Formats: sequence, structure tokens, C-alpha cells
Amino acid sequence: MAHTFSILSDPIMADPAQRARVEELTRAMRDALELTRLREARGMTQHKVAETLDVSQANISRIEHEDDLYLSTLSGYVAALGDRLKLRAVFPDETVEIVPSGR
Repeated sequence: MAHTFSILSDPIMADPAQRARVEELTRAMRDALELTRLREARGMTQHKVAETLDVSQANISRIEHEDDLYLSTLSGYVAALGDRLKLRAVFPDETVEIVPSGR
């Protein structure tokens, strides 16, 4: 007997707490894929980024799969790829660049 995915997913998605968790994990996977894609587009390996930051390759893997990073960690990761992180707050009437203190 064939079953559709909705038989499994409908009860999960009907529960607000479980649905929120699924959405959180989905965002985390997208973010991880984006950091990995960015690193690969720059021709960098996890090992090379780790050397640049003086951390282990396992730590870089963790960063790429983390669902909630400190801005300082993300900024260091981007710096290891040879650039800098910019942060903007986007409102309907304006966009404001946020400059970290001490920079």
C-alpha cells in the first residue's frame, strides 16, 4: 500500500510547536548550505578556513551547520574568506547600515 508524505507530515505541521521546530531546522539547513556555498565559491576548503582562523576543521563544520551564530563568529568566518561582513537593518522607509562598536 502506497502512502503519501502528507500522511506523515500533516500531524507534525498541525502542531504549532512541532511546526516551529521544523521551520527552524529548515532555516538552519538553508543557512548552512549558504555558508558552504559561499566558502566553495571562494575556492576555500574547510581546512583552509580553519587554518586562517587557527581553529579545527571540525569547528568550521560546526559553524557551517550552526543554526544561531554570533555575529563575531560570522564576521571572522567571512574575513577568513577574504572579505568583511556588513549588516543592515531594512525598514519600509529606510535601510540603516549597522556598524559594530570598536570597528
